[in-house]
Amino acid sequence: MPEESIAQPTSINDLRPKMRLEGQVTRTELYGAFVNLGLEREGMIHISRMARRRVNKVTDKIKSGDKVTVWVLDVNPEQGRIGLTMVEPPDVDWEELKEGQICKGKVVRMERYGAFVDLGAERPGLLHVREMGSYVRQPSEVVKEGEEIEVRVLRVDRQKRQIDLSMDLGNEPESADEEEDPFLSSMEMAFREAQGPARSKPRSNRKRGKQRRKDEDMEDIYRHALERTH
Repeated sequence: MPEESIAQPTSINDLRPKMRLEGQVTRTELYGAFVNLGLEREGMIHISRMARRRVNKVTDKIKSGDKVTVWVLDVNPEQGRIGLTMVEPPDVDWEELKEGQICKGKVVRMERYGAFVDLGAERPGLLHVREMGSYVRQPSEVVKEGEEIEVRVLRVDRQKRQIDLSMDLGNEPESADEEEDPFLSSMEMAFREAQGPARSKPRSNRKRGKQRRKDEDMEDIYRHALERTH
């Protein structure tokens, strides 16, 4: 995120979420610290908002008299409450991400199964090789690290902090012919041959089974890979 000038509002009514401020720690408590922002009320940083990693003791991080850079987490002028954080907030909040949304992002990491794309959210999204187009075997055939690309949000799991992406922006109608699938497992191919000529009803079952496998694959990938993004 590019460096920006630090705004110093004159009233609590001027505060907005994600606003960057400077202040001085006036006192610390077991649960957090209070900061003088030059306003009619002090702001409070909860201990859980002092770093990305767990902070065991407030005074291990800050002490009375320290000058700190903070961001507005939430504000309630009526109650005179100002919530602050020392962790720079992402450009895009989880609540702003919607399925089907078209976004621009930067490829920040390549893996054999796909690429991770930074959308400005807390975590990068996963663009699986299956979502890069037909017959793509290696992600490097389509994208490169550092490249800016346009993607569509497929799924957002806020609880697991996972974002699934696709390069299919939804501008073209989906082909009705799905008989040739380069990603079929050998077991599924053998099953199809044993079943004989394809019939219409089992086809929908295959699609549901394929989606379940995709979901399971994605969960495994995120569990092992996203832990290494920070």
